[in-house]
Amino acid sequence: MIGQVDESTAEPLAAILNQECQCIWVDRAKLRDQLRANLGDAGSLLESQAGLVSGSVVFLAPGEAASMGRTVRLITHALTSYPYQQKIALHAPELARRPQAAAGGVLGFDFHLGGPTPQLIEINTNPGGLLVNLELARAATASCDCFAEPISLMTAAGVAIDQLGQRITDGFQAEWTSARGEVPLRAIAIVDDEPQGQYLFPEFLLYQRLLERAGWRVLIADAASLTIRGDAVYCADERIDLIYNRATDFYLADERHAVLHSAYESDLAVLTPHPAAHARWADKRLLAWLGDEKMLQEAGLGADDRSHLRQTIPATEVVEPAAADDLWQRRKSLFFKPVDGFGSKAAYRGDKLTRTMFDHTLAHRYVAQAIAPTSFRRVSAVDGAATDLRVDVRNYVMHGETWLRAARLYRGQTTNFRTAGGGFAPVLTLPI
Repeated sequence: MIGQVDESTAEPLAAILNQECQCIWVDRAKLRDQLRANLGDAGSLLESQAGLVSGSVVFLAPGEAASMGRTVRLITHALTSYPYQQKIALHAPELARRPQAAAGGVLGFDFHLGGPTPQLIEINTNPGGLLVNLELARAATASCDCFAEPISLMTAAGVAIDQLGQRITDGFQAEWTSARGEVPLRAIAIVDDEPQGQYLFPEFLLYQRLLERAGWRVLIADAASLTIRGDAVYCADERIDLIYNRATDFYLADERHAVLHSAYESDLAVLTPHPAAHARWADKRLLAWLGDEKMLQEAGLGADDRSHLRQTIPATEVVEPAAADDLWQRRKSLFFKPVDGFGSKAAYRGDKLTRTMFDHTLAHRYVAQAIAPTSFRRVSAVDGAATDLRVDVRNYVMHGETWLRAARLYRGQTTNFRTAGGGFAPVLTLPI
């Protein structure tokens, strides 16, 4: 019987449950019924993405949740302070420096849990999986009564699962209102490059249905299909007010995104997330700057808060050619990430790094981050054999508040959606 557990025993209990407990899982039949009720025939699309959804649930100790929440709040405070805003403006591309009232949407704070405290490995704008993970949390099922209450109260920072959809639509409305005031929002375009071929296309459909229920006209479109007529953006014959941009060309430099670039630069439509949001939150150099004690102090963080960030942000440094010899000597303890990268693309674990790869990092914009150990979740893979998969925990955040936590289970150096038994998984924080 789980019930309420003592906080001092919750952390080892969570680790034990992640190794031993298989009595709570994602009920795939329930998930399928939810999706078909929501999306009709398109509800089967999620099943076609074999590595997207794990059948397991990840357990989290309350102390781990509290530590992540504190890290999120402190970083939000720091990065919105004057000293950091000045530093960001100094290093951001020109397009990302323009004044922008809209916050830029939900953020993803990703943590590894294999050390003494949760370690923040990166921050992302436009974090994928929020609505997929909402559906997974709804489909979590227990085989014993001891988990019935924790599942029914599955929350993150006080946001109940049945309140999350409204929070998301309120977030879009707030983005619009901050930019346009009381002008009504009528039409939204969800855009990406060839959206129907994207791995997370099922989530685009979930967003479309959610936003349509809020009363807006919602289209899913290829970014290259948008046009500008006069002072407005159009998708086919529909004038678009707000663009939910899922493309990962964060500064809109690709030719395919010329309309997005013009729309943002000339304020023809509200774009979320936008280039300024990426510069303010997801530029990997921020993790190095967050290790600057003087800047943190100028941002108003006290000694205890600065100490917490030192313990929860792995040491990160901007890769400079002048430090090549030193970095090469220390490479086995480092992870090399492109400054504007995403999804582990062109990221290299130092102990697997070849000299050619290392030379690539020196010639491009990279940071080197101390390797943060992962925790593990034992799962029953598709062949029935138990296997241990790595875990990272994504915190979906708006204005410093965590709305939902979800895990990604994987095998290998970095997160992926190709591991049997891996993929997104709901997170259940143990009650204190």
